[in-house]
Amino acid sequence: MTEAPPGAPASHLPREGRDAVADARIRHNDYGSLRPHDLGDGEPRLTVSVVIPAYDCQEALDRTLAGLAAQSYPSHLTEVVVADDGSDPPLRIPELAPVNTRLVRVPDGRWGRGWARQTGAATAGGDVLHWIDSDMILDREHLEAHMRWHHLASYTVVLGDVRFTPDEAGPSAQEVFSAVESGDAEKLFETSAPHAWRAGVLEETRWLRDAGAGAYRLHSGATTSVSTALLRSVGGVNTTLNMGEDTDLGFRLAQAGAVFIPDPQARGWHLGTSTVMRREKEVHRHNWSVLPDLIPDLRWLRSHPRRHWLVPYVHVVVDARDASYEDVRATVDAALAGTIVDVAVTVVGPWTALTGGRRSSLDEPLLDMRLTHNLYAHEPRVSFAEEAPRTSAPAPFRLACPAGWVLGADSLAELVKLAEREEYGLLSVVLDEGAEGVRAIRLERTAAFARAALLIAGGHGADALTADATDVTDVTDVTDVTDVTDVTDVTDVTDVTDNMVHELFGSFWAGADQFGITTAGKAEPVTGDPARWRAESARWRREAKRLEGEVKDLRAEAERLRAEIGQLEGKRPRGPLREIIATAMGQGKTG
Repeated sequence: MTEAPPGAPASHLPREGRDAVADARIRHNDYGSLRPHDLGDGEPRLTVSVVIPAYDCQEALDRTLAGLAAQSYPSHLTEVVVADDGSDPPLRIPELAPVNTRLVRVPDGRWGRGWARQTGAATAGGDVLHWIDSDMILDREHLEAHMRWHHLASYTVVLGDVRFTPDEAGPSAQEVFSAVESGDAEKLFETSAPHAWRAGVLEETRWLRDAGAGAYRLHSGATTSVSTALLRSVGGVNTTLNMGEDTDLGFRLAQAGAVFIPDPQARGWHLGTSTVMRREKEVHRHNWSVLPDLIPDLRWLRSHPRRHWLVPYVHVVVDARDASYEDVRATVDAALAGTIVDVAVTVVGPWTALTGGRRSSLDEPLLDMRLTHNLYAHEPRVSFAEEAPRTSAPAPFRLACPAGWVLGADSLAELVKLAEREEYGLLSVVLDEGAEGVRAIRLERTAAFARAALLIAGGHGADALTADATDVTDVTDVTDVTDVTDVTDVTDVTDVTDNMVHELFGSFWAGADQFGITTAGKAEPVTGDPARWRAESARWRREAKRLEGEVKDLRAEAERLRAEIGQLEGKRPRGPLREIIATAMGQGKTG
C-alpha cells in the first residue's frame, strides 16, 4: 500500500475504539442477521476518515465539505482528508468545513483517481475509511448510518444510497450546510433519481442479500466505507487505474471476505449525472479493456480460448514433495490443458535446495525436483514455492491437488460450475483412503476461507471445533463414493477453518469418478483435446449448416416433383375404379 506523501499532515483521531468490534457470522452476503441500531441511538466508538479525491473542483468541494460539517456522527471521531490530484490552482479548505479537515496532494508525477484515493487512504488514521466523491452532498445522518454497521462486523463494506440530480447549478455551500443541519437536505434535490441499473440489482437481490459472490459489482467510490485494516490487507487502491478502480477494489475486498451492505438510510446526492450515465458505452469500452485482466469473475470478457490473464480464475497448488517427476508432470499438464484456460499453477517443493554447483546429472538426490523445475522454468502459468501460499487472492478459487492425480479435460470446469451454482465454500473430491486417512482434492472459494480466517482470528474459531482436529471426517468406504453427498450432518471435521467455511458457505464431498479424475497411470495423455474438440465442433457446425441447406433444397425438389405428379395424375383418364378411389380420398374415407 502506498505510504503517505512526505510532509503530509498526520491524523489526530483517538485510538480507543479499535479492536472493539465483535464480529458476527454472516452467511454468503446475507447480512440480515445483523441488527444495527436506529439512527440517533447507539454509542459510537469507532473513528472514521472521510477521504475525498478532488481535482479542479473548488466550488463543488465547498458544498461537499459544508454537508460534512453538519453530520450527526461525533466530530471528535471524524476526520476529513481531501486528496488534491494536482489542481491548478491548488485546492484549499474553506471556512465552512469539518473541524478535523486536512489537505494532502498526490505526489509529483502521479495523477488520476487511483492515485488520489490511495494518497488519501495512506494518510487516514480512522478505524473506517469512507470514500466520497467531491460532488456529493451527504444527508445529516449519512456517516452515522454507515458506521453503525462497522460496529457490528469488521468485514462489512457499506454502500450509501446515491441519487442523481439534474445537470444544473447546485445550491451554495451555506444553503447545503443549513439544509443538512436541519435535516431538510432532501428538499434541495426534489427532482433527483437513483441510477436505474443499481436500483434494479437491489430489487432483484433483496438489497444484495441474495447477490452472493457478485455483490461487489455495486461497489462505488461515490460513497462507500470499509474497515481501514481490511482495505490495507488487500493492498489498497490500484494506482494504475484512473477509471474502474472502485470495481477492482470491490472485487479484491470480496476475495478478502467482505460483506457488502447497501443502506437506504445513508442518503446522498450526486450533483449532476455521472460519467457512466452520460457516456455509458464509452466507459464500458474503456473499462472492459483493463478489468478483464484483474477480475476473472467477468467471464463474458474472457471468451478468448487461449489468452493468458493477469489474475487467474483458479489457482492450482500441486505438492511435489516426495513425488516423482512423472506424477507431477501428469498433474500439472492436465491442469493447464483443461477447458478452463485462465489457471495458474504453483508447484510446492524444496526449490532452494537445487543448487547451481557441480552435480551428477543423473544421480543427484533431488533429481525429480530438478526435472520438474527444468520442465516448467519458462512456463508463464507455473510458479514455484517452498510452501503453499497462505491465500490465492485475488483468484476466486484455489484447487489443491496431490501429485499423481490427473484432472480430466472438463473436471475443473465442472467443479467450479458446481461451486458457483450452489455457492459452496469448499468442495472435497475423495481420491483414496490409507493409513493417514482420506486423501482428497480440494476446491476452495477464496472469499469463504478469508472470511473464516477473519472470524477465527477474532475468537470465533474455538467453539467451531466439534472433535479432535486430527480426527478424519467420519466417512465409511469413501473410495466407493460415487454420488455428491451433502455434509450437513457431518460433525467430525478435520479442521476448524473447514468447519467455519461450512457454516458460512456450505461444503460438499464428492467422488473422483463423478468428475473424471483418475491416477496418472490410468489417464490418457494430454494432447490438446479441448482445442481439438473446439475445432471439431466448429467443423461439425459448418457441416450441419451445409446439410441443412441440402435438406432445404431436397424438400423444395420434393415439393416440385409432388406438384408435377399431381398435374400428371390430373391428366390421366380415369376408369370407374379410379373415380371411386379419388372420391373416397377426397372424403377422407381411406385408411
